Amino acid sequence: MSYPLQFDLSNKVIVVTGGAGVLGTEFSKACAQAGGKVVILGRSLEKAEKLASEIRASGQQALAVSADVLNRSSIEVAHQLIKNTFGPVDILINGAGGNDPKATTSDEYFNPQALETEGAKHFFNMDLDGFNYVFGLNFTGSLIPSQVFGKDMVGRKGCSILNISSMSAFNPLTKIPAYSAAKAAINNFTQWMAVHFAKEGIRVNALAPGFFVTEQNKNLLIKPDGSLSDRSLKIIGSTPMKRFGEPSELIGTLLWLIDPKQSAFVTGVVVPVDGGFNAYSGV
Repeated sequence: MSYPLQFDLSNKVIVVTGGAGVLGTEFSKACAQAGGKVVILGRSLEKAEKLASEIRASGQQALAVSADVLNRSSIEVAHQLIKNTFGPVDILINGAGGNDPKATTSDEYFNPQALETEGAKHFFNMDLDGFNYVFGLNFTGSLIPSQVFGKDMVGRKGCSILNISSMSAFNPLTKIPAYSAAKAAINNFTQWMAVHFAKEGIRVNALAPGFFVTEQNKNLLIKPDGSLSDRSLKIIGSTPMKRFGEPSELIGTLLWLIDPKQSAFVTGVVVPVDGGFNAYSGV
C-alpha cells in the first residue's frame, strides 16, 4: 500500500438516499470528487437535479432520481433507471431519515398534569401513525434500498452499504422515542447485515453523526433571533468540544468507510463523529 492514503472511488456507482439534504449534499459532492458516479436520490427531483447539475458543472458525474425510500416499487423503478444510466450499484449510502412532531413528547420526564392538558403530547396519546412513520423512514427506509440496490453487489468486489446512525442509538434522547428506537435498530441491523453478507464480500458499516444543524432540526436548535435554544445549550454542555459539528467534518470518516481499499477489513462497525458526545458521562 502506498502512503499517504488517498480515497479513490473511480467508476463506482454510488447511490445516496436523501442525497440533497444538508448532510446528504456533502456526501454526494465528496463521493463525486473522489471519482464516483453519484446518484442523488430523493423525493424532490427538482432539489436533486439542482445538486446534480452543480456536480456535473464541476466536471464530475451525477444523476438525479426521484424516489420514496418507503415505497419498494418506487425504488425498483429508480434502480432500473440507474442501471440503464450508470450500471449496477457498487455503494449505497442510506442517508434518508428524520423525525416528525407527531412522534415526540412535550416533556423530557412524564408529567401527570399533561393528561389533563389540552394539546399536550405525552407517551399515552402519542400518534401511532406518526410513530410508525418516523420508525419506518429511518429503519424501513434503509431496509428497502438495501434490499433493492444490495442485490447488485452480490458476487462483485469493492461493494458496501453505509447506514446513517445517530447519538440517539447509543443513549436515547428525550422527547423522540420513535427516532431513537429506529436508530438503535439501525445499529443492530448494520451488524446483522455485516455478518450475513461477509462471505459475499459486501461490507456493511454505519456512521453516527453527533449534532449538526440541518433543515429538519434547525427550529429545535436555533431560536428565531439566532440564539441557541435550551435544548441546544444542553447538547453543547454534553459535547466536550463545545460546539455543533460541520457537515464537512463527516466526510473523512464517510469516505474511509466506503473506500474499498482503505477499509477493506472493516465491517459491522458504527463510527461516531460527535465531538466526544458519546464518550462523555456528564461528570
